[in-house]
Amino acid sequence: MTHRVAVLALDGVLPFDLGIAARVFNEAVDSYGRRLYGVVTCSLGGRPVRTSEGFRIEVDHDETMLRTADTVVIATQEPTPELLAGQGLPEELSTALASIPAGTRIVSQCTSAFVLAAAGLLDGYGATTHWALCDAFSALFPHIEVDPDVLFVDNGRVLTSAGGAAGIDLCLHLVRRDHGADVANGAARRCVVAPWRDGGQAQFIERPLPEDTQTSTAPTRAWVIDNLHQPISVADLSAHARMSVRTFARRFRAEVGESPAQWLIQRRVEAARRMLETTDLTVDQIASAAGFGSATLLRKHLHASVGLPPVAYRRRFAATE
Repeated sequence: MTHRVAVLALDGVLPFDLGIAARVFNEAVDSYGRRLYGVVTCSLGGRPVRTSEGFRIEVDHDETMLRTADTVVIATQEPTPELLAGQGLPEELSTALASIPAGTRIVSQCTSAFVLAAAGLLDGYGATTHWALCDAFSALFPHIEVDPDVLFVDNGRVLTSAGGAAGIDLCLHLVRRDHGADVANGAARRCVVAPWRDGGQAQFIERPLPEDTQTSTAPTRAWVIDNLHQPISVADLSAHARMSVRTFARRFRAEVGESPAQWLIQRRVEAARRMLETTDLTVDQIASAAGFGSATLLRKHLHASVGLPPVAYRRRFAATE
C-alpha cells in the first residue's frame, strides 16, 4: 500500500521547506514507476497559511489528515514569540498533535522541533534543530538533549532535522530506511541532490572555507572515494594533498566539520552499506572492497554507525523486487 504522508503547515512556514517532503517522497517509485508515497499538505482548519516571506498559501486539507497518516511532517515554521517565551502551544495546535495515533512516524523540519518539544513528543528523545537556535531550545527544554552538530536525528518513531536542506537529507534517509538504497538514490537523482549525507555530518556552523582554493582538500576527498579499497591512512591523505599531517587535519576539519579519520570511516561504512543493499558479495568481500580489511572491523564500525551487524543490515535493507 502507498505510504501516507501528511505535511502540516503552520503560520510562519518557510515556503522552501514546505515543499521538501512532497518533492522527495513523490520521486520515490518502485521498479514499475509507481509512487511509493502519497503526500498531502494540511493546515489547522484547512485555512490559508501565512508564510515567512509575506504571502499566503492555500491548502486542500485540514488537520484531520494527521489521524490517518503513516508519517506526519511538521514543516519548518518560525517559532512564535509565545513559544519562545515558554508559553506553550495554542490549544488548536495541541489538540491536532494529540490526535496523531501512537504508531505514526513524526518528523520535524528545522525549528519545528520547538513545536514537537512543546507538545511533549520529544520527551525521552534526542533532537536537533537549526544550530543558531540550539541554545534557545536547550533553555526552553533542558530535559531534551539537543545536538547542534548533526543534520538529523533518527529516534525511530520521532525524527528531527537541522536547517534548510537538511530536511532533504532526512526525507531521503526515510526513503532509504523504508525501501533501501536503490529507491532513495533514484529519488535523489530525480531531485538532483546528493543521494546520501549521513545524519552525523556536521551542520555548516560558521566555518569559512579556506581563501586559497588551491589548498582545498576536495581533490583528496575525491581521490579517496575512488580508492576506498586501498589501506589509506591519514598520512596518505596528507601526502596526496601535499600538506603536513597537522595542516591537512586543520584544513580538512574547517572544510568538512570532522576529522579526516572520522570522515574516512564514514565513507567506508557508506560504501559497505551500499554493497550490502545492492550486491550478493559476502561480508568478507565487502569488508575488503570497502577498505576495512577484515569482517571484524566492518562489523564494529557498521554497528557503531547504524546499530546493526552486516547480516542483519542486509536482511533489513537489501533491495527486493
